[in-house]
Amino acid sequence: MISAVLDTNILASGTVTALTPPGQILDRWCDGQFELIVSEHIIEELESTLKKPYFQKHLSTKAKIAYMELLQTETTVTPITVNVKGVATHPEDDLVLATAISAKADYLVTGDGPLIRKVGKKYKGVTLISPTDFLEILKEL
Repeated sequence: MISAVLDTNILASGTVTALTPPGQILDRWCDGQFELIVSEHIIEELESTLKKPYFQKHLSTKAKIAYMELLQTETTVTPITVNVKGVATHPEDDLVLATAISAKADYLVTGDGPLIRKVGKKYKGVTLISPTDFLEILKEL
């Protein structure tokens, strides 16, 4: 089974927009098509993101709690064991990249085009990929 780290924006936007690639990716994870890997950093960043006004408007408190519980119980939570600094376009993205490298994930799924352009499509064994391209890979499985 392939493994992937989804960046926080994918994890957040997929909860609201089920018909978009992030939403479809989350559906495929729920169907067991890939192993989803997170770190405490990603969980904390997601909790913070879901408190923003957009998500307050589109997700009930009950739905947010259920989603966070699902992520904490049904994902592989990996410790960050690799130090990545100054590689990504934003410091918080270094920690997401470090999560993927630490877990030896097959993919880091990100909508951050500048990150992919800066780091490249492969970094320390992890393939950086857009949600649309990752969805195409899942369709082929």
